[in-house]
Amino acid sequence: MSKSRLPEIISRYESELLPEWVRLQKDALAGRNLSETQLTTESRALLANIRDAALTGSTNIRGPEWSQVRSVLGDLSRDRANAGFNPRETATFVFSLKQPLFARISREYDDDAKGLADEVWTATTLLDGLGLYTTEIFVNSREEVITRQHHELLELSTPVVELWTGVLALPLIGTLDSSRTQIVMQNLLEAIVNNGATIAVIDITGVPTVDTLVAQHLLKTVAAARLMGAECIISGIRPQIAQTIIHLGVDLGGVITKATLADAFQIALKKVGLTVTKA
Repeated sequence: MSKSRLPEIISRYESELLPEWVRLQKDALAGRNLSETQLTTESRALLANIRDAALTGSTNIRGPEWSQVRSVLGDLSRDRANAGFNPRETATFVFSLKQPLFARISREYDDDAKGLADEVWTATTLLDGLGLYTTEIFVNSREEVITRQHHELLELSTPVVELWTGVLALPLIGTLDSSRTQIVMQNLLEAIVNNGATIAVIDITGVPTVDTLVAQHLLKTVAAARLMGAECIISGIRPQIAQTIIHLGVDLGGVITKATLADAFQIALKKVGLTVTKA
């Protein structure tokens, strides 16, 4: 790239390149709420950094010479991922520069076919690499968003409810796996400490199936609660779940189990010295 005239071409035609590039982006992202001022600012920053990086003669966009370009694209990709853009819309920021840039390159190499081919190839290689980089950062950012949302949903799906003073209920809905068990334990133990609870009812009515792994997770939660001084009652034991537990040979002998949450609540009230009577 030492003989490339790309930095010179960008500098010479920047006043033409920038508005044309912004217009192409606006046309491609017509359904998105992006102002012309924002697009112009982002485009000007990238164009200047591409020019400066190209001046070093390096074509390796992963090298230190292109760190500022990567920084600009990384920030833009993350912002657009969080704003709900898709990968195509994000990569358009770079790829839409090709048309106006190639037109200026063609103008500079009007009588030099080989020079034109070499310069276009150089620009194509760089812009393709930068476009793919935006997609890479976009995908990573979306994965981070999805992971965070998944964690938040797990926390929301494991609420701990105070049924009575000293009595907590933990209704479980959905599959109970290792990662969710950790959240269940943490939420339950924190609630036991904060409320000074001595009884915790774990309701599995909303758990579709109970296998050996799920049973082990339940026993771990019960054991953790006991270490904090609280006794657990498991409710929601349906006939098919009872048969499955027996078939699997899971020992729940040390745990009080009930068919319904109401039955478990009655047992819990008795354990704290209370009864329910009709008014």
